[in-house]
Amino acid sequence: MKDRAPRNRTITLDDDERSLYGGRLLSLDGPVNLDAIIDRTIHQDALEILGFLPSQFADLIFVDPPYNLSKQFNGTTFAARSLEEYEEWLAGWLPQLARLLKPNGSLYLCGDWRSSAAIHKIVRDHFIVRNRITWEREKGRGAKANWKNVAEDIWFCTLSDDYVFNVDAVKLTRRVRAPYTDENGRPKDWQELSGSEGGRYRRTHPSNLWTDLTVPFWSMPENTDHPTQKPEKLLAKVILASTEPDAVVFDPFLGSGTTSVVAKKLGRRYVGIEIEQEYCCLAEERLSLAAQDTNIQGYSDGVFWERNALAEQGSNTGKQQVATSSSRQPQLFGQRAES
Repeated sequence: MKDRAPRNRTITLDDDERSLYGGRLLSLDGPVNLDAIIDRTIHQDALEILGFLPSQFADLIFVDPPYNLSKQFNGTTFAARSLEEYEEWLAGWLPQLARLLKPNGSLYLCGDWRSSAAIHKIVRDHFIVRNRITWEREKGRGAKANWKNVAEDIWFCTLSDDYVFNVDAVKLTRRVRAPYTDENGRPKDWQELSGSEGGRYRRTHPSNLWTDLTVPFWSMPENTDHPTQKPEKLLAKVILASTEPDAVVFDPFLGSGTTSVVAKKLGRRYVGIEIEQEYCCLAEERLSLAAQDTNIQGYSDGVFWERNALAEQGSNTGKQQVATSSSRQPQLFGQRAES
């Protein structure tokens, strides 16, 4: 058991919780319908059971597979391989996801610069590639003879030209550095927030460069010991953009549960598969916590905030909090994005 600082908020499990949450996990031994797996965490190797899942059940598939790096996941090792071998590994399972996606559904596939060439080659044969999002993850070791690696990619794909994209739900609230006014001195495309934390803000269209995310760390209540955990805010962007309420979100490499947790917080249904039981149990614990607390750092009352755009609410948390109070946000833009 790790020794943790008093302010460390990392979600952990004791033996009783492992027993409790382990009893909730699902295992498949043959084909199933959606009712059998909806809002469940499946403890198995996704690559062995994709064929058991019902056709066209998912409105959104979020895929965060092991990158082409040698890495330990709670004792399970994924070994780096050549680009050609990684491409062959992807080709062994990625095409099956097209069967599971609804005709108007979307797929988001995570990777990094090492795997981008292989990902693009495989995914374009089975989906329409719409965009490649690059997001800044901050963390990363410095290098004396190379650029520090602080970015990852997310490939946005669909099956057809008929797909959901709720642009207004994922606009970003940014501080205006050089505010323009019209000939009467009135703000152009921005509004002023009154009060002690006031400032000039604009809601901007979402781009494929995301620099407003904070990777989970020890003082954040969403943090776990999973080595490649994605921020809840990242998943909120994806889910709000590409689904409607009650849509089904599927994650075949669930990890510690972020996709399912955010889907639940945003009023969607979920299905997650994870090979490591410890991470499955962490996912179940986080889902239990989400039933009492639906907050997502950086997203509040239908508004995505630029990181550190406003002063922190509650300095004792140690978080880089960017959301402001619900009573203040509607004054900014009048109409909030649906959540």
